[in-house]
Amino acid sequence: MMKMPPSQSRLHLGAALFGLAAAGCAVGPDYRRPDVAAPAAFKEAASWQLATPRDETVRGAWWEIYRDPVLNSLEQRATKGNQSILAADAAYRAAAAIARQAEASLWPTLGASAGITRSQQAVGTARANSIQSAPTSGLNNLRTAELTASWEVDLWGGLRRSAESSRASAAATLGDYEAAKLSLAAELAVDYFDLRVADATQGFLNETVAGYERSLKISQNQYAAGIVGRVDVAEAETQLASTRAQAIDVGIQRAQLEHAIAVLIGVPPAEFSVAVDPAWTAPSPDVPLGVAGDLLERRPDIAAAERRVVAANAQVGVASAAWFPTLTLNATGGYQSVAASQWFSLPNRFWSVGPELAETLFDAGRRRAVSAQARAAYDQAVANYRQTTLQAFQDVEDSLVSLRVLKDEIATQDMAVKSAREAARLTLNQYKAGTVSYLSVVTVQETALQNERAAISLIGRQLAGSVGLVRGLGGGWRAEDLNAAK
Repeated sequence: MMKMPPSQSRLHLGAALFGLAAAGCAVGPDYRRPDVAAPAAFKEAASWQLATPRDETVRGAWWEIYRDPVLNSLEQRATKGNQSILAADAAYRAAAAIARQAEASLWPTLGASAGITRSQQAVGTARANSIQSAPTSGLNNLRTAELTASWEVDLWGGLRRSAESSRASAAATLGDYEAAKLSLAAELAVDYFDLRVADATQGFLNETVAGYERSLKISQNQYAAGIVGRVDVAEAETQLASTRAQAIDVGIQRAQLEHAIAVLIGVPPAEFSVAVDPAWTAPSPDVPLGVAGDLLERRPDIAAAERRVVAANAQVGVASAAWFPTLTLNATGGYQSVAASQWFSLPNRFWSVGPELAETLFDAGRRRAVSAQARAAYDQAVANYRQTTLQAFQDVEDSLVSLRVLKDEIATQDMAVKSAREAARLTLNQYKAGTVSYLSVVTVQETALQNERAAISLIGRQLAGSVGLVRGLGGGWRAEDLNAAK
């Protein structure tokens, strides 16, 4: 039989070990998505109107369904300027770097070094060595240049499990980033609609103040003609002043909403304003529901929670691999010489290569405790994942019931507004005819005012409910987006 040269033998040995490491099965459980209770349909969706044309889900910039150019511009600015989003993006980039670091541990580590060491020997020793080395003064310069290689062979898959855990953690952080963007967009939309509702309330109150000024003029004329007493004028003045105060108070709410929007888009409140839009009308967007079970793939917070289950499952494998010995291959080679001219000559070459097998014989239960901790962390991640999915279904159901009830409430409130307006008109005519006191006018006008404000408030709640529904459905996001690198 032909005997292989030592260098070729080492090459075959390394290739065999590499193949063993690559093909070896990783210890620990392989991941399976935990079972969750996903209903076939949403409970509150029985009377939900499907979008036309029908679509399974909102896509991309979901706020565009409201067809408001100002809102679209604000949402784009927020995505680029919000500091919380920038922080979430940095957290993802850090997690992705950790994942790359973990994957790098699967490969050999190579190093190089070069140096000169100056040493002194006894004179007698130096003379004895003078035949082989030039220096005779007892001082030697030892020049060394070497290459080193070290590789921990992943026989049991512990390193692969660690890399798997890091990748899943990075994906979870990306899910957190997407959830933060969705939350930001929803909060901004709600604040914007509340600001527009404040504008509508302000406009209505201004019109009401103008109407009350005319009523005050009527009561003053009636008093001057001796038809009514001074009390009617006082009541009209009180009513007018109270409504003016309400109009002023709305300005506080609007200013605070404007400040909140400024912070959300990442600018100081002093440098931001939203112009009043007298022509603004409340939109009525179509929000498609899709299939209830698809919610597991449409919420970034669910995807993040599920990726954390993957990471925890892989950590169980890392803990299991700690029970087995580790195999490390080390190699060193280079040149060393005391004479610079002979530094890289063949006789001054040196090398060493060899495996190192290490096993922990006694650790006082440390590995057992680490394994128990890993399994408990996995159980915790599973429970958090299931709780997140339950909360997601609740969010959608809450938004659906809110929109369903608000639709009926708005229709009923509109009837109340019409009746209140008619009562105020008739009572004012009666007052002009002298058949009722101004107290009756104040009473019906106050009722009309409260019903008008309630109707405007319901519109704001309906818009907030539609935003909540879009957010609950995931805003058009899909779980496969985690696989797309940013």
